[in-house]
Amino acid sequence: MSARRLRPRDARGLLLLLPSLVTACTVGPDYHAAHPVLPDRFTDARPGELPDEGMRWWTAFGDQTLDDLVRTALADAPTIAQANARVAQARALAGATGAELLPQVDADGAYTRNLGSQNVPTGVRPGGLGRGVHSNIFQAGFDASWEIDVFGGVRRQIEEAQGHYQAAIENRRDATLTLIAEIARAYLDLRGAQEVLMIAQSNADAQADTAHLAAVRLSAGLSPVLDPLRADAQTADVRADIPVALAEIRGDVARIAALTGHPPETLIDRLEVAGSLPQAMRDPPPGLPSDLLRRRPDIRAAERRMQEANARVGVATSDYYPHFYLTGVSGLQSLNADRFFTGGSLYYQAGPTVRWLIFDAGRTRFRIAGERARTDEAYAAYRQVVLNALRDVETAMSAYARAQDRSNMLETETRSEQHALDVAQRLYRVGATDYLTVLDAQRTLYRAQTLKAQSDRDRAVDLVAFYKALGGGWQDVPAIGEPTFARSR
Repeated sequence: MSARRLRPRDARGLLLLLPSLVTACTVGPDYHAAHPVLPDRFTDARPGELPDEGMRWWTAFGDQTLDDLVRTALADAPTIAQANARVAQARALAGATGAELLPQVDADGAYTRNLGSQNVPTGVRPGGLGRGVHSNIFQAGFDASWEIDVFGGVRRQIEEAQGHYQAAIENRRDATLTLIAEIARAYLDLRGAQEVLMIAQSNADAQADTAHLAAVRLSAGLSPVLDPLRADAQTADVRADIPVALAEIRGDVARIAALTGHPPETLIDRLEVAGSLPQAMRDPPPGLPSDLLRRRPDIRAAERRMQEANARVGVATSDYYPHFYLTGVSGLQSLNADRFFTGGSLYYQAGPTVRWLIFDAGRTRFRIAGERARTDEAYAAYRQVVLNALRDVETAMSAYARAQDRSNMLETETRSEQHALDVAQRLYRVGATDYLTVLDAQRTLYRAQTLKAQSDRDRAVDLVAFYKALGGGWQDVPAIGEPTFARSR
């Protein structure tokens, strides 16, 4: 085979065509950010913006143990590892899609040993290669292809992949926010259960002391025989709450361990040591409803899914238009190994290719209609996510405010019940009242103290829900970099 070199004038037409192809249009609808209708302010909200430290809202409780648990979870929790893996998958897909804009080059090499059939005419003259003659073919070369994205189908694929990647990032942030909130909730439940346990133990000891006093008065003939029996029964009733609280404490420790990615025994010694229920040092202003669009990762993820769906319309639309390629083949081919690397072994083919779908029985049209419907679905889902976010903030804000009111009322009740018990015990010691009055005062005080501890825990948990609804807390998660298109690792 004779070989000739590719001369400049042979490719002149291609070079003149490239600028117009590269600067061509992008078919399909361009994405425009959604602007949902939002209220001007939240109901009963005080003015103010969520401060920067609100993004690390759990530090508002001023509890170093809680801070350490959150830090451990962000580093070790399987939930975060799964979310990171999904982000890495989306990043790799975006990088692979971006590489479609660049040429692809393959290398190949082959050696073939041939024997021509003696029973099939070959048209070869006697003495040449042909029937019954062995021959060798040595070949090596490169194949190159490059799709010139004239109508933007590949660019729409990249836009789709980027939307998917960005949605994965926001989903990871949402998973992070949820994980932090669950850890805080479990930790507050733990400290609340420990306070209930301490209240039960303290009341059981106090009632045991009163029962001893009733027994002394009975032996002195100052009290009826029923007083010590009633005192012992009420003491046992209070002590019966202790195993319940202990079981709740162990369950809360197990919850925290699972959330942080560690077995329970690694945290038991540290967390089962009784600690007080942390109280927030400040209350967050909810800011403006429009701030949710910036802060809540679930809203941001829903918007990225709209972008992804919109890009798929362009990908489907591009099938209506021709696809342009530059292809080329070049290499060496020889029948003799000793002449393989000579100039006469060179061969090449190069030129443009056009592929245009002429008839597909409406498949492209139906695909476009389907992708437009998916875009409508994504927009409806986005609107629902925004409405759910507004509901979450309103509900959490109201629940937290009512929990504060209830806690204040129970604080007043507890002080009154404590005073009533003090008076009843003084009167009982001097014989001015019966023991039933003391028992009733002890029982109502224990109930008030328990309800107060549970209310304080509920108030703290409602504050966690409030912060979660506002969308803070995901900024601390380590980031995975943007995809680098067309670059191998």
